[in-house]
Amino acid sequence: MSLFRTKNLDNMVAASRTTGGLKKVLGPTDLILMGIGAIVGTGIFVLTGTGALTAGPALTVSKGFGIVIPQALSAAPGALPGVHTIMNLPALCIMLVLTAMLSWGVRESARVNNVMVVIKITVVLLFIFVGFKHVSPANWHPFAPFGGSGIMSAAAVVFFAFIGFDAVTSAAEEVKRPERDLPIGIIGSLAICTILYVIVSAIMTGIVPFKMFEGNIDHPVSLALQVAGENWFSGWVDLGAILGMTTVILVMAYGQTRIIFAMSRDGLLPPKLSTVHPKFGTPFFATWMVGILFGFIAAFVPLNVLAELVNIGTLAAFCLVSVAVIVLRKKRPDLKRAFRCPGVPVVPGIAVVFCLALMSFLSAITWMAFGIWLVLGLIVYFGYARSRSALNHVTPVGVARSDATRP
Repeated sequence: MSLFRTKNLDNMVAASRTTGGLKKVLGPTDLILMGIGAIVGTGIFVLTGTGALTAGPALTVSKGFGIVIPQALSAAPGALPGVHTIMNLPALCIMLVLTAMLSWGVRESARVNNVMVVIKITVVLLFIFVGFKHVSPANWHPFAPFGGSGIMSAAAVVFFAFIGFDAVTSAAEEVKRPERDLPIGIIGSLAICTILYVIVSAIMTGIVPFKMFEGNIDHPVSLALQVAGENWFSGWVDLGAILGMTTVILVMAYGQTRIIFAMSRDGLLPPKLSTVHPKFGTPFFATWMVGILFGFIAAFVPLNVLAELVNIGTLAAFCLVSVAVIVLRKKRPDLKRAFRCPGVPVVPGIAVVFCLALMSFLSAITWMAFGIWLVLGLIVYFGYARSRSALNHVTPVGVARSDATRP
């Protein structure tokens, strides 16, 4: 049995028309806010400081590179910056509370996320309004003090902020009209967040000379307000940061539970993880497994280590997805697509190049950890999943090649 076996596309189309017990309750607005909830958080309130130290004012370009890159291999949200004890207890507690919320129901979780997203976007817009008048263009010179390598190194780190959009794709089985609403949710959230990130980065580096972020990378936005003499607004920024990171945890944990659910249903993980709660309509066991695992990782692993580990895993996954887009277009040009990736093979080819380029700027320790993670995954696959995979018992389903959302 080959390591590179794939699911039959017609079977996948047939499966997409069922819910597997999950409730279809999400619309395009929910998906856009879900994407924003996962993207606007640590990246804008914390990692902008690290990025500014690495790229200088050219952080705005690094943010742009972060968005150039187009399901996630790994994600471990939940770490709270600025906490330097042996165990980050608040991160663990927050993760467990949000896990309880996710296990209660996706509709309820989406409502909570929507409210928090509106509040934190309001805070970001207020920062832009308040900070704009304090910008000194002189702080943008030199624009790229560390050259192209500094820009790419910062992009490899701040890319962490943009992986949240991928959680939107994990919601496909709970979306009312996935073939229409998923592209709206992904593109809409990416467009809004890219604009916000670039503007915030420009204003922040325009207020504070980039060298001042050394020793203050945990609270870059608050530092900018202090330099501008707008201390009254710092409390609101702290509120936005808390809500921002809370929604990131909520949405990313949601996405990961759906990936675990799908893998279990395909026989790659124990079947208990694909059972749906009869009352709440959620993958109850998968949700709590992810919540407990993420909670302990967040409690004991530093944020900067998590960011790089998540980045390399996600970049590798997106690289494979981009290659898959090219292969699928070649093998199945006849497949009807509700959304069609433009410029194949050029656009996904560029995505592959950027993914590999960003991965090359990550540290050697990160690459070693990535290799260990891959080896562990292969052990799980050959030791458990290969003999239990649903592909061993597949019966092809005659399904018309129609309106599934595919690359």
